[in-house]
Amino acid sequence: MAELEREVRELRRANHILKTASAFFAAELDRPTSR
Repeated sequence: MAELEREVRELRRANHILKTASAFFAAELDRPTSR
């Protein structure tokens, strides 16, 4: 059971990282490039 909980925690963290990254990339794409 502890194994499953650990896996769920890791998945939640990965999901949070993906959400943050996708939000960041969306903001980057929306903004005109500063190069």
